Amino acid sequence: MDSVTDTVESSLEAPGPLATEAPRPVDAPHASAVNAAATDDADLPVTVIERRPGWKFVDLGELWRYRELLYFLIWRDVKVRYKQTILGAAWAILQPLATMVVFSIFFSRLAGVATDIPYPLFAFAGLLPWTFFSNAISQAGGSVVGNQNLVTKVYFPRLFIPLGAIGAGVVDLAIAFGMLLVLMVYYGVAPGVSMLLVPLLALGLVVATLGVGVMLAALTVAYRDFRYVVPFAVQLWMFATPCIYMQPELVLSERTNALLPLNPAFGLILNFRAATLNQPLDWYALGISLAVSFALLVLGCLYFRRVEATFADII
Repeated sequence: MDSVTDTVESSLEAPGPLATEAPRPVDAPHASAVNAAATDDADLPVTVIERRPGWKFVDLGELWRYRELLYFLIWRDVKVRYKQTILGAAWAILQPLATMVVFSIFFSRLAGVATDIPYPLFAFAGLLPWTFFSNAISQAGGSVVGNQNLVTKVYFPRLFIPLGAIGAGVVDLAIAFGMLLVLMVYYGVAPGVSMLLVPLLALGLVVATLGVGVMLAALTVAYRDFRYVVPFAVQLWMFATPCIYMQPELVLSERTNALLPLNPAFGLILNFRAATLNQPLDWYALGISLAVSFALLVLGCLYFRRVEATFADII
C-alpha cells in the first residue's frame, strides 16, 4: 500500500499533458507590425462631436467644409423627382402653365378681370414664383423626416437637408423662367431695365423660403401634424398673395393695406412680376417683405440648430 500511495503522489507532482505551458514569445516581425499599426492609429486626427448647449446660429465654416454634400443632395432630389417620368423636367413648366390656363378661363373670361397686359402672361408671371415658393416649403417641411435613415446613420450638417430640397426648387424655377420669356415674346411684351432686379428678387424669395422651410422641417420632426397642416395652409396662403390678381386697392383701411406686406411672399412676388413685365415697383411692400424674410430666416435657423441634436432620437 505504501508503494502504491507513493506512486500516485509522484504521478500528481510530475508534469502531465494538462500542465500549463509557459507562453511562447511573439515573433519579432509580428510584434513590429502591431506596434506600427498602433503608432499609425495614434497619428490619425480624432474628431469629437459634442452637443453645445444654448442657442446657436449657423456654423458657416462647417457648411463650407461640407459644400460638396449640398450639391449632391440637390442633384439627388432633382433626379428622384423626375425619375421614371415621361416628360421629365417639363413638369416644372407644366404645373404653373396649367394653373395659368385655369385661372385665365375663370378670371379673365368669366369674371372679366382687367389688366394692363394680357392676363395669361400676367398670371403666369405671378404663378411662377408662387409655384416655387409653395413647392419648396412643402418639400423642405418634410425633408428631415423623409431622410430619417440618413440622419440616424452619419453626421453632417442637418441644415443641408432642407437646403437641398429648396435648391432643387431653384432648378425648377430657372427652367420655368424660360417659358415666361417665351410667353413675353408671344404677347409682344418687351422687358425693361427692371429685369436686372429679377435675380435679386429671386434671391429674396429663396431667403423667405429658407426661413419658413427650415422652421417647418424642425417642427415636423417633433409634431407630425405639420405634415397635414402645411398643404392646407399653403392653399390658403395663395389667396393672401397677389399671384393671380393685382394688389388689392379696395381694403378695409390704410392700416390693413400697410399690414399686407408682412406676408413675405406678398411684396416679393408682387415685385417679381412687376420687374419681369416692366411695371412700377412697390418699394414699400418689397422692403417690408424682405425684412420679414430675413427675420424668419434667423428665427428658423436658430430654432433648427437648437433642436437638431435630438433629431436622431425622436425621428
